[in-house]
Amino acid sequence: MGFFDVFAWIVLLIIVSSGVGIVVLMGMWPGKVAHARNHPQAEAITVGGWLTLFLGFVFWPLMVVWAYTKPPLQEPVNGEER
Repeated sequence: MGFFDVFAWIVLLIIVSSGVGIVVLMGMWPGKVAHARNHPQAEAITVGGWLTLFLGFVFWPLMVVWAYTKPPLQEPVNGEER
């Protein structure tokens, strides 16, 4: 193998590892935002963020929007306190 062959393999490995890293960071982002903002449904958002990895990031924008929004306050049920 010549210099250009080795250089091409190194570039390919860097591109593939960068792509995998970006996909993993995008899967983690909604959950991290939800936890940082103390979202009451942070666990569901985290699961949804990782689930979008298998669905081709179809629902990823929905997870990001959900992570940045707070649900409206609800009335206590059966005399429970907040």
